[in-house]
Amino acid sequence: MQGLLIVDEDLVSRKQMADMFIESGYNVIVTNSVASALYGILKKTAQVVLLGTKFDEINATELIPLLKQCNRKLSIILVAADTSLLRIKKLRAEGIFYHALKPVDAEGREEILQAVECAFKNMEKLQTADK
Repeated sequence: MQGLLIVDEDLVSRKQMADMFIESGYNVIVTNSVASALYGILKKTAQVVLLGTKFDEINATELIPLLKQCNRKLSIILVAADTSLLRIKKLRAEGIFYHALKPVDAEGREEILQAVECAFKNMEKLQTADK
């Protein structure tokens, strides 16, 4: 099962991305709650996470290490428009899979769809390597 978790404070962005991925055949869970995100990851219902920059007064920099402790193989795609290069480097060191801009047009939506597809392929490779 390809479980995609969308964690973002922006309701409109969450809905747009959820609709796009449901239409593409993914099992999508959406939340703006850190507790719900952690639950989905601990229960292994989510293998890939689309992560906004802030939720529940916690920012992505604080949350990514916690998510990776829950599941070190988790693929995290940071979706942010206003993140500095220095912060992106730090988040990559923390274990994000990819950084994408918030999709505002067809090209942006295609980029994020491809990033999610690639993240799931990467998950399959990791699972096969463990066997």
